[in-house]
Amino acid sequence: MTALALNELTLSHFRSHKHARLELDGRPVAIFGANGAGKTNILEAISLLSPGRGLRRASADEMARQPEALGWKITGVLRSLHQLHEVETTSQPETSRQVRIDGKSATQTALGRIARILWLVPAMDRLWIEGADGRRRFLDRMTLSFEPTHGDATLTYEKAMRERNRLLKDQVRDPAWYGAVEGQMAKAGAAIVQNRSEALLRVAAAQEGAQTAFPAAALTITGPDDGPIPSTQADLAEAFADNRQRDLYAGRTLIGPHRADLGAIYAAKGVDAKQCSTGEQKALLISLILANARALADDFGAPPLLLLDEIAAHLDADRRAALYDEICALGAQAWMTGTGPELFADLGDRAQRIKISEHNGTSKIATC
Repeated sequence: MTALALNELTLSHFRSHKHARLELDGRPVAIFGANGAGKTNILEAISLLSPGRGLRRASADEMARQPEALGWKITGVLRSLHQLHEVETTSQPETSRQVRIDGKSATQTALGRIARILWLVPAMDRLWIEGADGRRRFLDRMTLSFEPTHGDATLTYEKAMRERNRLLKDQVRDPAWYGAVEGQMAKAGAAIVQNRSEALLRVAAAQEGAQTAFPAAALTITGPDDGPIPSTQADLAEAFADNRQRDLYAGRTLIGPHRADLGAIYAAKGVDAKQCSTGEQKALLISLILANARALADDFGAPPLLLLDEIAAHLDADRRAALYDEICALGAQAWMTGTGPELFADLGDRAQRIKISEHNGTSKIATC
């Protein structure tokens, strides 16, 4: 039996789902229905059982069912490493979301300690050809899957950087004003750099020797202009101090882990990911998600929950079948969406099937 899986999932006034309840048995879950029926909304709800803003990065108010806007609630019964947890996340209008684990208030970081969740959504298909922001988010989600405290380090760094940027924008030149805030940035920034580097090492190890139908990617982290980013607390503190004059002209911080970029090479061909075909870029993303999942299975003790939105749409029949075989061999509870049941035919009885339909703006769920 899968060591990490949702046994139950209940949604209340979340997006298009006024009320929905699913009972699961640990197998992968194939969700199908017309576009706009509410399939992705289920995956988004599950993504909120992990730290962060979920797979759409939406605000809490945006997730509330309209027009009621009463707030929303997501509850899951999670089997994690042979223990059962009741996990709940809620939000009331104009408030941040709250988390409860086994009836007790908890932090979002605590969610990452009992469950690991990875996702791949169509918006990520252009990851390699758009700006560095998206690649940094991808890198940090990967890193967060291994180290739940990575999110705390990132928030600390960003808060301190906002304070430094205010000083820069106001053209404050007295070094005394910068010392404390740059010290905070350097400490948190060193943790960010170390966490990211360790995550890439784990994913690289998971790719080596893996029997997979998807191409391996050689990953690197670079700074602006492909230069290195200082990695230690002392080096970062020195870099912030040395760069003040340049930053004053720009009115913002131009050096640090917030300027990192993730590079990927199609290993077998030696080609940069951004130069690959659309199909190859998609295959590289799938490969990285699977490698991340294999590494987590070793690190955490169980494969993560996988949220794969419209995953079958742009794969040929052979690649689709290979993906399903790898998911099942991994033992992951993967939640996959598609427009029709025929896309999941190769799964046979290895998956549960759920049909989503829409009526007057409300999603309806039927277990097949």
